[in-house]
Formats: sequence, C-alpha cells, structure tokens
Amino acid sequence: MMSEENRQYWRWREYHLVIPERKPKGSNIITAGVDVGSVSSKAAIMVDGQVYSVSIMRTGSSSSDSAKKVMEWALEGTGLKLSDIHYIVGTGYGRVNVPMAHNTLTEIACHAKGANYIWGPTVRTILDVGGQDIKAIKCDEKGKVLAFLMNDKCAAGTGRGMEVLADLLKIPIEDMGEMSLKVDEEPDPVSCTCVAFARTEAMGLLRRGWSREKVLAAYMRAMAIRMCNLLERVGCERDLVVTGGQSRNIGIIKRLERMLGMNTLPPPKWEENGLDPMAAGAIGAALFAKSLYEKTKSQHNSRG
Repeated sequence: MMSEENRQYWRWREYHLVIPERKPKGSNIITAGVDVGSVSSKAAIMVDGQVYSVSIMRTGSSSSDSAKKVMEWALEGTGLKLSDIHYIVGTGYGRVNVPMAHNTLTEIACHAKGANYIWGPTVRTILDVGGQDIKAIKCDEKGKVLAFLMNDKCAAGTGRGMEVLADLLKIPIEDMGEMSLKVDEEPDPVSCTCVAFARTEAMGLLRRGWSREKVLAAYMRAMAIRMCNLLERVGCERDLVVTGGQSRNIGIIKRLERMLGMNTLPPPKWEENGLDPMAAGAIGAALFAKSLYEKTKSQHNSRG
C-alpha cells in the first residue's frame, strides 16, 4: 500500500469503456478519433456514428507513443484490430504525432463537434479546460465553430494547475471541487493566477492558518473569474457546456455559473453511454472521421 508521503494526489483516474450492444455487425462504418493532449490522451471508436469504445490515459513523454497506447487500449475488448477502422482523425496538442491518423484537425473544431454530439444542437458556447490552456468556443446548431478565444500563456486553472495544487494540499484531485465548496463564506480569490506564484501564495495562506478548504475556494474562485472573463470576451450564449478534465470540477463549475448568471448543461451519464465531456475532442474527431471517410468513398465510387 502506498504511504501517505508517496501518494500521488494529482493522479486522476484513467479508464477504458466498451459498450457491448454497439459491437459492429456486417457493413458498419468504423471510425476513431485520437486526442493527444499535454496532460491526457483520449481515444474514441465509433460504429456508424455511435460511441463504441472510449479510453483515457495520461500522456507520456512521447506523443506518438501515447497515441499508440491509448488507441490500443480503446481496441481492447472490442474484437477489432487497428486495420478494421476505416478512418482515423488525430487532434489535440500532439495531433501531428498520431501515427495511425489518416488526417488531423484542430482540437477547437473537434471539441465543438463533440459537444454538439454529447449535448445536442442547442449548445452555443463551449468552455474547454485542457491540460495547459483554456478555450472559449462559439458554435452553431451543427457544431461548426463560429468564433473562439484561447488563453495558453499560463497553466493556472488548467489540468496541470490543479495537479500542482492537489499535491501541495495533499487532496485527491477528484475531491478538490467538492471540498472547495465546504466554506462558510467565499474568500477573496488568490491574487496571482500563475501556477508557480499561486503555489507560493497558497503556502503562505496555509501558514497564516487558512484551512485547505478556504485555500481551495480562493484558488477556484480566481480560476472561475479567469474563465468567466474569457467567455464574456467571446460572447457567451446559452446553452453553455464545459469540456475537458475540469468539466468534473464542481467547485469551478458552480462558481462560474454564479458569476455568469447562467447554468451549464450537466454532463450525461457517460459511464453508461461513453459520452464523457473529457473525451469530447476524441469523439468529435471520430465524427469528422466518419464524414471524411464517406466523402472519400463517394469520390472513389464516382470515379469508378
């Protein structure tokens, strides 16, 4: 058993999900999306445009190796081989290093398409909180990107920033959001959103006698303010959804909703249907793969 000193509080749960009833039969179109981010790698396999398998794991030192591993994991238990997949699209920070991809697309386009699939055509604004950046995306009823803004100058409030804070406070990363809400009164936000300085400031607050809950609340309030500003700059409209790892952070979501005066659409029961907001980019990439495969097939048939 891992000792308290050696426990990795930042480590979030990696998982693999297969939906058996969607197993391909006959002449199905099988596509995949591989989203290699700076912190996590995701793969989604779709059969006729429905999620069949999803896998999420931590990105290693090599984007190419991470893409291979997450794809291999997505194939596990499906009865499929890589050669059975008709078309694969790579996306994310490491998209140019997805060796099995037939094509690559930006994570902005893929998250918009994935959000449209997960929540439906009413989605107009997407906040994607990735490992090292935050994106505010506006889209139409088909999931086509209309405008976007990105803040990639600092990792604060992103997956990486939350990992740093989890280890500092010795709180499992999946518990941080709920714990941050256990304060009698909202504290002032931390004054600095840079990960390195926010860590120093958090340590100072702890030395002054602040509880871990209060430090978390101050940090998450600062991050929610940052996200709110980005959304307001892009022109936030209903319906609003959150994708990426922080879509599960209720501490940030609740504060963001209060600041905007607008609720986010709740995530579906992804453990049952594979529609995980953290895998929105991979799901969107797999949907684009289906369209690209059908287009390629149509062009081939017209020439034949």
